[in-house]
Amino acid sequence: MALQCGIVGLPNVGKSTLFNCLSNAKAQAANFPFCTIEPNVGVITVPDDRMTKLAELVHPQRIVPTTVEIVDIAGLVKGASKGEGLGNKFLANIRETDAILHVLRCFENENITHVDGSINPVRDKEIIDIELQLKDLETIESRISKVQKQAQTGGDKQAKTLYDIYVKYREVLLQGKSARSVKLDELDKKLVKDLYLLTNKPVMYVCNVDEASAVDGNAYVDAVRESVKDEDAEILIVAAATEADIAELETYEERQMFLEEAGLKESGVARLIRAAYHLLDLQTYFTCGVQEVRAWTFERGWKAPQCAGVIHTDFEKGFIRAEVIKYEDFITLGSEAACKEAGKMNVEGKEYVAQDGDIMHFRFNV
Repeated sequence: MALQCGIVGLPNVGKSTLFNCLSNAKAQAANFPFCTIEPNVGVITVPDDRMTKLAELVHPQRIVPTTVEIVDIAGLVKGASKGEGLGNKFLANIRETDAILHVLRCFENENITHVDGSINPVRDKEIIDIELQLKDLETIESRISKVQKQAQTGGDKQAKTLYDIYVKYREVLLQGKSARSVKLDELDKKLVKDLYLLTNKPVMYVCNVDEASAVDGNAYVDAVRESVKDEDAEILIVAAATEADIAELETYEERQMFLEEAGLKESGVARLIRAAYHLLDLQTYFTCGVQEVRAWTFERGWKAPQCAGVIHTDFEKGFIRAEVIKYEDFITLGSEAACKEAGKMNVEGKEYVAQDGDIMHFRFNV
């Protein structure tokens, strides 16, 4: 699944430092590789302790984790919506992503100049928000002009519905709010799916702090929290400079010791990758055997045949049933055979909604 998170932010906020940490395999636990598709796109494995525990029981020949794509998008400046700087390219790159990781500078350092001369993450956030909102307003105005005549004559019900939704979007954008603040039912969401509004994408604010603030944050982080309290968004605290130091250490043991001394349970990079995975509304199921323990990505709410199709399209076309063991049952009982004997292997049909952590085997016939 080629779903992508785009890392965005003003120049000199630590965006590229974070991306470089993600691109360095040493920044992760053992056996989490990184590969480059293009200079600014990375396929990064998602840390998941469940795989390790399953492998300890099964002793497979190999372990294959699941991945998420991260895109490092060029820094934005004021006027991007009008083509300033790399504006049009920047906005086009965001449009192609499925979710946004918005990096905000929440640290002081006189050696790293800020594009606006002072540290104010709330102002920085608003600069990017405004540019994205202006571009979305341009999109909406164009759509309104296309359907307005049909909608107002009353003969085309769908045009009327679309017009009403577009007007709702225009109203919130003119108020300086993001499109994601408009609440639509599932049917209406499908109708306007082709809008690809920039401010409708799921967003996570990544507060880049100094090492002393890596655990609890600081006043800048508190200000960001207050500013986004009414948004459907998450906040993650990461010390990018510290992550860069961790990436330089040679062994996994050294990296863990560094984290413990800093009062951290795990690296911010690992937390960021997992957060990006969940921001995309992705979940994981496993296939588990002596040849391999493998994690497979699916979208929350998918049914068993769709999940089977992630392995191969023939699995979905010829789907018969799924044999499902819950992760907790497998860990408790220790093997597939023990789960089957204890009645913990369920046979599920086409309507079964897969759950995160399910261990599944598919029966199919093409």
